Amino acid sequence: MRLRFLGKGGSDLGGCPSLYTTDQGSYLVQGWETDRPATVEIPHLLLGYAEPDTFIGAPMQDTGRGTFTLAGRPVAEREILEQLDLAPDELAIEVPKTRRTFYGALSSA
Repeated sequence: MRLRFLGKGGSDLGGCPSLYTTDQGSYLVQGWETDRPATVEIPHLLLGYAEPDTFIGAPMQDTGRGTFTLAGRPVAEREILEQLDLAPDELAIEVPKTRRTFYGALSSA
């Protein structure tokens, strides 16, 4: 899997949290590990790095403290992990990249 870095923010340590796009049509999300399996916590601002007309296609829960939690497929492949700067309390997950297809309500005119 090839990664292309999109952006990072929320921590002054390493490269986390970070958002990458993959050559598999998905996003790789690097975030803080939580007590739930395959779930990371990311700052709201990370979503601003998503590619135009796409969004992260995984359900997110707002923590109420400026972050979201979301779950995905844990990344365990060595060749992918070697491309990341993961701290001991961080995890990388792969989530779907979904194309935006609706841009608002239709005009009543």
